[in-house]
Amino acid sequence: MTRLRRWATVVVAVMAGGALAWPGTGQAAPAAAGLASVTDAVTQKMLEKTGTPATARSGHAPEIRVNVDRAKGGWAFGTAVAVAGHEGDEHPTGAVFIARAETGGWRTAFDGEAAFGELAAESPLVTTAEKSVFGTTGPSVMYANGDYRTGMALPFTVGQTWTLTGGPHGWGGGAPLSSIDLAGGDQIVRAARGGTAYTMCQGWVRVIHDRGYSTDYYHLWSNISVNGASVAQGAYLGYTGTDVTCGGSATGRHVHFGLRQNSAYVPIAGHDFGKWVINNGAAAYQGGARHGSTYVGVGGAIYNYGALGFTQAVVDANGGGTLTRRSGPGTGYGAIGSVGDGATVTISCSANGTSHTGRYGATALWNRLTDGSWVSDAYLWTGVNGTVNGYC
Repeated sequence: MTRLRRWATVVVAVMAGGALAWPGTGQAAPAAAGLASVTDAVTQKMLEKTGTPATARSGHAPEIRVNVDRAKGGWAFGTAVAVAGHEGDEHPTGAVFIARAETGGWRTAFDGEAAFGELAAESPLVTTAEKSVFGTTGPSVMYANGDYRTGMALPFTVGQTWTLTGGPHGWGGGAPLSSIDLAGGDQIVRAARGGTAYTMCQGWVRVIHDRGYSTDYYHLWSNISVNGASVAQGAYLGYTGTDVTCGGSATGRHVHFGLRQNSAYVPIAGHDFGKWVINNGAAAYQGGARHGSTYVGVGGAIYNYGALGFTQAVVDANGGGTLTRRSGPGTGYGAIGSVGDGATVTISCSANGTSHTGRYGATALWNRLTDGSWVSDAYLWTGVNGTVNGYC
């Protein structure tokens, strides 16, 4: 049965005396909020966030849906969505917000913003689990500052194979190419990593993770209805579908999977999910994904190997079948075995040695594995251009 979320587009009422009342309480909000309701403040912020380019295609300002899920003592917490049109690649814009009543109005912040973490730390509405992710930030927005590790699986059951139906493309058209499309398997969409989940609107769930990351899942059918629920990696979020309640289009059932970091959609290419590295193509919706030396383009099968740990790597022998393991950091040390292309290895520490050139360039860095053997970093994908577990 499809589970629908009831939306309140007007969530703060005006009492007879002109003060604001919290929903369902009958208690007046602080007088400082009198100049503008929290709904108005959040709506204005969302309009500023979407900007005129987001409204130009449809020719009018977007509908803003503000839902206050929690309110107490001059604080408000909820979600806001700017509904998109149904043309081309249009998609809705959404945010989880925190607001605090102050002299002259409301101070509001959206998830991922620095102010969001600051307000979350003070707010009595925010749970301990939420504070643990709201207060963390990751590498610089847009290009990850050289660190592309996500700790995420693909958004379906580990061990299943789905189809990559769309390569990197924008969440709402244009850059950044933050999203991919996936379909197949049992059609159950699952959280790529643990975090706190929010239903932005029917068909759309956002999970906020650590390190400043969040992931969006759109077009879902029978999606969960949550407001800050803790979810583990692999938790059920919904089924693939064609839902466009908040805008956009879908010609066949799938999940539109988007990556955000520090309050913005970021290029998904170069990041790993389920031990696959996403690759851009010549144009939006093209490209593919790589696991070791195996490359899969759009329309190809992609197997979910599970999340890659932050001190782990996937062996990329750059077309070769195996990678030689040595007793020290260089080819001058004896060979003591090999490890196959696509295998997952765990790194205990690193050191400099002989230089080698792999798929991503030349390096003299060697990594000591947990079994004591050494391999060249040139033939490993870690998501970092450098050490992942310090120097030996």
